[in-house]
Order: sequence, then structure tokens, then C-alpha cells
Amino acid sequence: MSEPALAAASEDFAALLEESFQGNATIEGAVLKGTVLRVDGDYALVDVGLKSEGRVPLREFGRGNEDAPAVGEAVDVYVERYEDKDGMILLSRDKARREEAWDVLEKQFEKTSTVEGTIFGRVKGGFTVDLNGAVAFLPGSQVDIRPVRDANYLMGEPHEFQILKMDRARGNIVVSRRARTRRNPRR
Repeated sequence: MSEPALAAASEDFAALLEESFQGNATIEGAVLKGTVLRVDGDYALVDVGLKSEGRVPLREFGRGNEDAPAVGEAVDVYVERYEDKDGMILLSRDKARREEAWDVLEKQFEKTSTVEGTIFGRVKGGFTVDLNGAVAFLPGSQVDIRPVRDANYLMGEPHEFQILKMDRARGNIVVSRRARTRRNPRR
């Protein structure tokens, strides 16, 4: 091979290598549709159409090991890291659910419609609320029209909330049960 042809081939290879690395960076953080290939121990091996398969911990499917996903089942997964030290793609089912929930919540926030959620924990100044996979903060002052001394009766039950603020970059959602109660006092 002549020297100019060798230099051109070297530049082509370098360009392809650089393009390959850039493509991997854009895949990280994406939600992809995958197919369960098999279940090994505590992980499900999932094919997402890339060069290698990825692993998802079985606990992220929300079921016990005895109720693992079926081979061939289609699942949405979030790409955490393109390849780890073993050459596997690190995937997360929980983060895919969270991303999906954020998309739905953003649409409902724009329409100022109410969302359904469950109060599941107490934190300083208020409560944590599960909004179908996304976690929101319910300030103590926004629980009801009147101050609530004991909110245990609200825990674990579905309620309607109004989204007051959303910041996806910070992962921050603030909701109000009080605003919803004012609009419809019978509920």
C-alpha cells in the first residue's frame, strides 16, 4: 500500500473510531425498547439492539425472583452506561419508568390537570409522594385546607394532587393536595 493510501486509510479509521465513541455517548441516558433473552441469577439479560446485551437487576421489575420477566418479553430500559468493565451495557428498568412518568407529568403540568399519587413517607417539612414512578415533595402546608396534626390516615392511600412546580434537571416536583381540595371541597 502506498504512503498516501495508508494515510487516508488511517484517517478513515480514526474518523470511524471517533464516530463510534460519539454514538455511544448519545445512547447513554436514552430509554430503549428491549427483549429479555434470559434470566441469570439476580439479573435479566436484555437485548436492546446494540453491539452487546445489557443486564437489568430483577428487583427493578417490581416482582420477586420467582416472578421474573419471561424470555421474549418486551421491556423499556434506561441506558445508564454503554459498557462496563465486562463489556455489558448497564440498564435500569426503574429509571425507564421514572422517565416515562416525567413525560406524562410534564404534559399534565402544562394542562394544569390533577395527578394521582400516594403519600409514602415523611420528611422534614412535609411528605414524599409517589406519582407513578416519580417522587414528589408535598409541603406540610399543602396537605389540606386546615393544618393536619396527624397525617397517618393519608399514608398509603391514593389522592389527587395539583403540581405546583417541576424542574426535570434537578429532579424536583412539588405538589399540593390543598389546591385540589379547594377546587373540589367534597373530595
